[in-house]
Amino acid sequence: MKKLIIISLLAVGLTAFAQEKENRRPRGEKFESLTKEQKVEFQVKKMTKDLNLNESQIKEVKAITVLEVEKREKIIGEMKELKEQNRKKMKEEKVALEIQMKKILSPEQFEKWQKISDNRKTILKEKIAERRGKGKIKELPEAK
Repeated sequence: MKKLIIISLLAVGLTAFAQEKENRRPRGEKFESLTKEQKVEFQVKKMTKDLNLNESQIKEVKAITVLEVEKREKIIGEMKELKEQNRKKMKEEKVALEIQMKKILSPEQFEKWQKISDNRKTILKEKIAERRGKGKIKELPEAK
C-alpha cells in the first residue's frame, strides 16, 4: 500500500513538473524566431502583468519597447557579422600557416604535424563540451 501511494505521488509530481509554464519567456531559438511585433507584445504583456500598468502607461512602454527591440536586433546583427568576419580571418590565417609549414617541413613531418594539430583540436572541443555540460558519457552505469 505504501509503495502504491509513493508511486502515485511520484507520478503526479513528475507530470506536474513536465507541464510547460505558460508565462515563461521563450528561450533560445523560440524567442529568436519571433517577429519584432511578437517580441514587443510579449514584453509589454509581461510588464503589464508584473507592474499592473494602465492604458496610457501601456502605450508609452510599448513605444519604448519597440525602440529597444530594434536596437537589440541591430546589435545582434552586427555581432553575428563580426563573428563571421573573424571566422573567415582565422581560416585564412590557418591556410597561410599550413603553407609556411609545408615549405619548412618534409612531407612526413608535415603529415605528423597535421595529425598532432587535429588531435589538439579534438581535445579542445571535448573540453569545451564538458564545460558546457554537453560532455559525452564515457561509461554507462552497470545494470543490477
